[in-house]
Amino acid sequence: MMRLPGEAPGSHPQLTGRGMDPAVTLDLLAGEWRSFQLRDGHRFSVDDLLTAWTAAEARPQAQNLLDLGAGIGSVGLLTLWRMGAQACLTLLEVQALSHALARRTLAHNELGERVRLLQGDLREWLGGEYDLITGSPPYLPLGRGTLSGHPQKAAARFELHGDVFDYCQAASRSLTTAGVFCFCHSASDPRPAHAVKRAGLCVTGRREVRFRAHRPPSIALYTCARQGEWRDQTPLSIRGRDGRWTEEYLTIREQMGTPRNLIREDRAPPADHQPAEGPRP
Repeated sequence: MMRLPGEAPGSHPQLTGRGMDPAVTLDLLAGEWRSFQLRDGHRFSVDDLLTAWTAAEARPQAQNLLDLGAGIGSVGLLTLWRMGAQACLTLLEVQALSHALARRTLAHNELGERVRLLQGDLREWLGGEYDLITGSPPYLPLGRGTLSGHPQKAAARFELHGDVFDYCQAASRSLTTAGVFCFCHSASDPRPAHAVKRAGLCVTGRREVRFRAHRPPSIALYTCARQGEWRDQTPLSIRGRDGRWTEEYLTIREQMGTPRNLIREDRAPPADHQPAEGPRP
């Protein structure tokens, strides 16, 4: 997945605990919730934040949530944070390492009564009845790029445990009649639209995300349902031409639980800030 320095919800100063494994960090997720991550592993990203925000906006009253290929749980938990107190979440993750980190996160935030954590392959998932489903599939087929030697990083980038077709099929087996499925993928990859259609679902919204306003989109956020018409949504820019965070992105971060003091710091221009005259290289 794509991650830019300073853009992850947990990129603010880490919280350390007495006796904590130095290979693991405890980072801000949303509000008072914190998440355990490997210091040198795959860490939650802006992709996760925006996928969760898209889902929460699409179905704000959802009660029964499912996160496919949940990793350390960031997408599902960020979505749950926006829901009402009665909402419950199921996290499905195949990797033992990420599953164990998610278990620690649930215990730390005392979420055991609201979150069910399952270890399993989404390709073998039998399905269920969920009114909001999220996923953040890896973007790269095997053979297209260098495979990381770190199993967690490798599985996050490469389709080792399923591709976007598998995610869509698993979502289709799990979605209620009026349910919504949200996921992110590479903006330049044509496969998501085909995957959604093959699973018997419809794309009802697609929003491209530009990490810089003057550059091509990097990812696309998909909203899907059992029926509906395709609607392209206004692209989102993370940073403007001058390199500063856009107001829209800062608002999303605030809605997703980033503390207001951090938002104020990121909103204020630096003392030596000069408006850019054109695109940066």
